[in-house]
Amino acid sequence: MNNFFSKIYLGLLALGFTTISLQLLPISRKASIWNRCLRKTSETLSQVKAVKKMNDESKEVLSVMICNGAVFEPKFKSNIQ
Repeated sequence: MNNFFSKIYLGLLALGFTTISLQLLPISRKASIWNRCLRKTSETLSQVKAVKKMNDESKEVLSVMICNGAVFEPKFKSNIQ
């Protein structure tokens, strides 16, 4: 009887572990995409002259903003009144 309960516990443990592992797959995929975006954005920004003068922390903040979808729209001054 004791052997029966240990098999049930082992089966439940395996089921729980499998369920948690399957739930972590989309999260790890999203993290991989995020890290790739951050790396490529940082590489691209390091080629811009104005960004080369920034410190590493500022470059990272700018990369995070871009990967989060921040949109920088230029503001044009209108001389028409």
